[in-house]
Amino acid sequence: MIIDVETRGAVRVLRWRDGENRCNAASMNRWHEVLAGLETIDGPLALVIVGEGKYFSNGLDLDRFTAHPEEAGPTIEGLHRLFGRLLLFPAYTVAAINGHAFAGGAMLTCACDLRVMRADRGYWCLPEVDLGLPLTDGMKAVVTARLPRTAAADAMMTGRRYGAAEASARGIVEHTAPEAEVLDRAVALAAEIAPKNRTVIAAHKRLLFGDAARVCGWPS
Repeated sequence: MIIDVETRGAVRVLRWRDGENRCNAASMNRWHEVLAGLETIDGPLALVIVGEGKYFSNGLDLDRFTAHPEEAGPTIEGLHRLFGRLLLFPAYTVAAINGHAFAGGAMLTCACDLRVMRADRGYWCLPEVDLGLPLTDGMKAVVTARLPRTAAADAMMTGRRYGAAEASARGIVEHTAPEAEVLDRAVALAAEIAPKNRTVIAAHKRLLFGDAARVCGWPS
């Protein structure tokens, strides 16, 4: 499971480099391990999350669950906790949506404070209505924590695939950029907030998103 962390000044770039970046037991364990380490950093800090190639994340590893059904429950619990952990992460967070963000991958972007989406290709989508898999309470909580109510409802009810322009118009993402500039733009936006008081940022996150994080089971 490849999740690396790169330092760019006060910004840490978390790179998820595992093909489609599916959510399974191994990836959830690695995510929590990496975030636990980042949470110990003192001083100025902001976090950027990015995938690689054509995928930001393609969501839950349903093929893995078919072969190992006993892993489904613990993986979904770990994903819920990841949403809650990111909602309350004690520093500013930016999702650099380099490619497709589907299902759990799209939800993961909602756990971040800001979203920058690749302008030319890639979709943001909650396809559960087509898959016959209703969102859990934790999934609903993270989707509605930041998205405008009408955007969340449209995404959940229709399974629509949003390109960058429509995602921006609906308030699903705040910024778009050409492929080559997505990460640098995300890092620049994160760096603007990195020097601000992290104790206050953490307190404000608890006020804004504490209820949603508790629905997600965080803190555990």
